[in-house]
Amino acid sequence: MKQQLRHALVVLGSALLAFACGRAAQEESKTGKTAAPEANVVTFSAEQVQHGGVHWTAATASQMVPTIEVPGQLVPDEDHTARIGAPAQARIMTVHVRIGDRVASGQPLVTLQSQQASAARADVQKAEAEAASRRTALTYARMARERAERLLAAKAAARAEVERAQADEQAAQATLAQAEAELSRARASVRQLGAVDQAGDAIARAPISGVVFTRNATPGAVVEAGAPLVSITDDSTLWLEASVADRAASALRNGAEVHFTVPAFSGETFTAAIQSVGSALDPQTRTVPVRALVQNRGRKLRASMFATVLLGAGAATKAVAVPESAVVLVDEKPAVFVATPNAGGGASFERRSVVIGAKRDGQVLIAEGVRPGDVVVTEGAFAVKSQIERSKMPAE
Repeated sequence: MKQQLRHALVVLGSALLAFACGRAAQEESKTGKTAAPEANVVTFSAEQVQHGGVHWTAATASQMVPTIEVPGQLVPDEDHTARIGAPAQARIMTVHVRIGDRVASGQPLVTLQSQQASAARADVQKAEAEAASRRTALTYARMARERAERLLAAKAAARAEVERAQADEQAAQATLAQAEAELSRARASVRQLGAVDQAGDAIARAPISGVVFTRNATPGAVVEAGAPLVSITDDSTLWLEASVADRAASALRNGAEVHFTVPAFSGETFTAAIQSVGSALDPQTRTVPVRALVQNRGRKLRASMFATVLLGAGAATKAVAVPESAVVLVDEKPAVFVATPNAGGGASFERRSVVIGAKRDGQVLIAEGVRPGDVVVTEGAFAVKSQIERSKMPAE
């Protein structure tokens, strides 16, 4: 009896399982949905290739130097930077420039009112008057000496009178030289202070041509001598500063070329020449300061931009070069699409995951995933990626 009961239960379970499977099949048939297999290959017709703007080219053999990336920053080239300070205690009257303005050498930057500048201007006038008086005295002494010499020749005067006249002329010459020296000193003081009139106005002028990158001067403010007013830099060159781990810094040499990128120009790689490598570690970060000179052609780069510095970290190895546009992110990982064209103008595209290396001159060096001669999509990769993504979706 028990055995018959067990047999009946087994038969009933099998029937229920068959019924459930049949019901699921019916539901799937009604909805028309089936699970799609993982797809890494799609085929485009000639019309799809043309509509998607898909183009391809062959990957080429190249060499890749292993690199490490360190953060850096562009700063003004201090060898071509002028920081203008107040020449004396003064009140700022007018500020003639703003940050970002380009100025020429000698251009007015700030007008100030200073008692010291006014006194310097008065000293110049006093020295000019004194020098003029001493010139007149010298002229008179010279004339007296010449007259005494004529009288001596005519035996109408004693030699002692001639000698006294000569001594007076020499004294007048010495006094004039002293007055002219004082006048030169007073004029130099006026130039240093930038005094332009008796009222005491002084003008701070640009010593070099460049761009204004800081402005500390505020109209109406009273500043002490040396207080910073305006900073100007010739931005045709910049400094690239970075902090590099000791192990990587040991391979760097003055004059060596380094590459870097900036977020503002993500598709470009710039170069700089190393100027100095620190001789000591920073005690806080345990890194070595490195500075490189950047030739800022076209003045595209700006001071204070953040940069990613690419430093060589080993010997060159074989790699494959493809245009940067060939590399796309699929599932947050770099990949390329390898094309196999057909006779009808269409093509099949296979997704290949790749390991990328350095970027240079619009090219990406690939360490793994692509071989030289492989035909990769360089334009229209988004259309191929979209088609692959659609192919993964459940079929309707």
